[in-house]
Amino acid sequence: MVKNFFSYVLELIKVVVISLAIIIPVRYYLIQPFYVKGASMEPNFYDKEYLIIDEISYRFHEPARGDIIVFRYPRNPEEYFIKRVIGLPGEKVQIKDGFVYVYNKENPLGVKLDEPYLNSGDKTYGLNEETTALSDSEYYVLGDNRNASKDSRSFGPVDKKLITGRVLLRGWPFNRIDVFSAPQYSY
Repeated sequence: MVKNFFSYVLELIKVVVISLAIIIPVRYYLIQPFYVKGASMEPNFYDKEYLIIDEISYRFHEPARGDIIVFRYPRNPEEYFIKRVIGLPGEKVQIKDGFVYVYNKENPLGVKLDEPYLNSGDKTYGLNEETTALSDSEYYVLGDNRNASKDSRSFGPVDKKLITGRVLLRGWPFNRIDVFSAPQYSY
């Protein structure tokens, strides 16, 4: 009887150790849970939604325009924000007449960004419609709710080293479960 008890405890310990050996690396190096706070990404993400963040893919490729990312707030790295990548390293971003314009090698005269994820009729306004030039490691990010978002218009570009990962899927609420990828832009 005692032998069976010790055998049971030993097997239980093995299961726990193996489980932790699998779960801990996955949780800390591959994916991470994230709760949405606030209205800055509405109508695509609402307060208290539960997301799974992919932390590994940006080790193999750069963030793409349209990716929804989680990053450390540049002014307080203890806080995490969720926003959409609009401008890529080396580009210039301008907000003018309610629209976002991107200037890069392919479009040196600039191109108005078509943003299908925004509510119809929504406009993007900046403080003084200036152009922001991004360094080789900076991204310009905006919330999808352009009228209620603290984003690059207020705190500036986000350095790549502050990016935690991209939103992979929404796991809660169940009626809104979805997998995410960057939209295709037409310009």
